[in-house]
Amino acid sequence: MSVLLSAQGIGVKFGGLHAVSNLNFEVKEGKILSLIGPNGAGKSTVFNCLTGFVNLSSGTVLFKGKPYKGVSPDRIVQKGIARTFQSIRLFKTLTVEENVMSGLHIRTKSNVLSTLFNPRKTKKEEEWVRKEVKRLLSFVGLEGKEEIRASDLSYGEQRKLEIARALATNPAILLLDEPAAGMNHSEKNELKQLIYSIRDSGTTVVIIEHDMQLIMDISDWIIVLHYGELLVEGLPEDIKKDPRVIESYLGEEG
Repeated sequence: MSVLLSAQGIGVKFGGLHAVSNLNFEVKEGKILSLIGPNGAGKSTVFNCLTGFVNLSSGTVLFKGKPYKGVSPDRIVQKGIARTFQSIRLFKTLTVEENVMSGLHIRTKSNVLSTLFNPRKTKKEEEWVRKEVKRLLSFVGLEGKEEIRASDLSYGEQRKLEIARALATNPAILLLDEPAAGMNHSEKNELKQLIYSIRDSGTTVVIIEHDMQLIMDISDWIIVLHYGELLVEGLPEDIKKDPRVIESYLGEEG
């Protein structure tokens, strides 16, 4: 099983604060990897490092065996790493369809010149975009809602739309930052099945989440962070009973 992404001794400092220190981990292709830990453990900072929103102070990240550093978030998406955020970041005044289209733009080639000089090709691409939007919305369970404004969706539906938009970029790795936050029990069950479907469709998933039942159910491997450092990593059944994890994190949840 190939390693898709590797973090090697990565560190992030904000002034004198070490948000992440000498962290090493691997993301294996076709798996669901979870990052857990108490608030302030450095989980979202790790995501921000991987997606270009925060610069590394030390260490290296390899994606498909090649290092990348100082690359813009847009370029990282083009490389094949997409993400969602803790706070939903949709274009609330646009329709569901338009939000997904915004994620598809990196996979299209049409521009003003091609529209003028090769309208047939442009029309063919537009037809592909419509079909791809429909496929993605069906995949996440939002079929038939293309023309609804994003702001009119329920909270759980907005989460699904954000995932659909990220999937529109055709990522090799999808990073989900607390996707179950604010969801009810039914919505969490739907999310669980969606994450399985994403994994089964060939996209590797890395997830930050505080819902421990969800994490234990879906994860192939779990990394536990504590004050920006690796506390322990392992299989869900081992993490669940590890005394260090219980003391530093799971004890808080109970």
